[in-house]
Amino acid sequence: MVGLSYHILLTLWLLALQVLCSSSSNIKKFQFNVEWKSITRLCHTKTMMTVNGKYPGPTIVVNEGDNVQVMVTNRVARNTTIHWHGVRQMRTGWADGPAYVTQCPIGAGKTYTYNFSVEGQKGTLWWHAHFAWQRASLYGAFIIHPTTPFPFSLPLLQPLLIPLIFGEWWNGDVEIVEKEMMLYGGGPITSDAYTINGLPGPLYPCSTKDTFIQTVEAGKTYLLRIINAALNDELFFAVANHSLTVVEIDGVYTKPFETPAIMIAPGQTTNVLLTANQTPDSTATFVMAARPYLNSIFPFDNSTTIGFLKYQNSLPPNAPYALPQNLPSLTDTPFATQFSNNLKSLASQTYPCNVPKNFDKRIVTTISLNLQDCPRNQTCKGVQNKRFYASMNNQSFVRPPTSMLDLHYRNLSHRISSDFPENPPTVFNYTGVDTFAENMNTNFGTKVVQVPYGTVLEIVLQDTTFLNPENHPIHVHGHNFFVVGRGFGNFDMEKDPVGYNLVDPPERNTVAVPMGGWAAIRFVADNPGVWFVHCHLEEHTSWGLALGLIVEGGKEWFQRLQPPPNDLPAC
Repeated sequence: MVGLSYHILLTLWLLALQVLCSSSSNIKKFQFNVEWKSITRLCHTKTMMTVNGKYPGPTIVVNEGDNVQVMVTNRVARNTTIHWHGVRQMRTGWADGPAYVTQCPIGAGKTYTYNFSVEGQKGTLWWHAHFAWQRASLYGAFIIHPTTPFPFSLPLLQPLLIPLIFGEWWNGDVEIVEKEMMLYGGGPITSDAYTINGLPGPLYPCSTKDTFIQTVEAGKTYLLRIINAALNDELFFAVANHSLTVVEIDGVYTKPFETPAIMIAPGQTTNVLLTANQTPDSTATFVMAARPYLNSIFPFDNSTTIGFLKYQNSLPPNAPYALPQNLPSLTDTPFATQFSNNLKSLASQTYPCNVPKNFDKRIVTTISLNLQDCPRNQTCKGVQNKRFYASMNNQSFVRPPTSMLDLHYRNLSHRISSDFPENPPTVFNYTGVDTFAENMNTNFGTKVVQVPYGTVLEIVLQDTTFLNPENHPIHVHGHNFFVVGRGFGNFDMEKDPVGYNLVDPPERNTVAVPMGGWAAIRFVADNPGVWFVHCHLEEHTSWGLALGLIVEGGKEWFQRLQPPPNDLPAC
């Protein structure tokens, strides 16, 4: 039998949920044990960090407005943290998770309880480790059921209990991959496979048995919750002979639109409706496929993971497996652009779009890959025997040896530099530069942007063609934002804002900045604390493509950061 059936997965999921979660009326408690587990994929067996022995990790399911308490016990001899990606963490930055930004890591044998509420949030989010590259195996879905009906409810709508989570698999130790990348300054060893719910599918060696199969009933419409947990790649996804209707991104409802495929960047979530409208017969099994959207000088995994959408009572699929004709090609920038342009907030009376019409501060920042001169007596494996780094406004972010949030709370922020440049230090043709004719060295430090509570921020994210133009997914912790503008080439401060969408721009927490272009985001800095702003391509974060955002407390008690919990880990 090919793969794991939907019914087996559903049974395992329900049993795990019963053990994982205990609850009262509005308090949900979960136990996460970080532990080693022997996993075999592609004929390679290795010991991996897991939560509760699951790969991927368990799904958290809560209701809008719940208080969530996740006790994390670290049973391995490595530091770790957990981030609740997309959860606002209003006044509870201590529970956000990025190591050395909002907390010190959870050490071996230690326990820390993440305690936060999900008020005013709903939909599909996710969780993952936020220490080194541990999210290669430590990740899972975080689903918030709304208190009101879906705005896209249909009579035959069937929400699937099992989300579709895309990941990456390395045959080797991911920790070693990252360490060698940072030691020699070269690009990382690429993953050996992409996965759907931890399963690579039959296009990879020894993987026919490790194939995800989703069983559906003809005539019904299903809600698919799709998450890109891959470390270093944006992905296209399609289902053969079926169209998808996008209804939510990053936990926010959208104007529904039909599409043959989706593009989803690391860190993003997308909910779609799929109607099982094909004629069911003995061969009613359809390939679902995900492959990268990338055009890079860096090595990358250009393989494809597939699973199957299987109608009830149909036979298991047989090789050869044809990819969906509606799956975009690796370099299909026109499709990626049109897909992003189609995303709009619902902007209804019930779900208004509260995009700020004006702003208090505008920050324009380049997002660049850099090439650093190789220090004397060192071996460097980047282009021209130099070292790869990454930066924002030519500042490569360095995490301090302690928690930035703790320093801020104890009024020791003077140890952090708040002079992050609010404009590029040098104006040049960002997307037309002759790469190797320029000095691509960067500066290093722990620099932040600090703003008063309630500041309306506009941040223009400008890609550069240093080394390679890329579709950088930029994630802002602690806040949702509106993508008010996007374009190719260099941002024009006089002309481009005229074309901003201030009516129904998409609201999200992670934006894919167009390859060789720019994106403008706008939000109210109304969440006191210290927040990480970074590229969600893990290699770029390791190289320093990040900054810190400090939002000062307001005058009222509900505008200030809560005190730290008693069990907060120490450095």
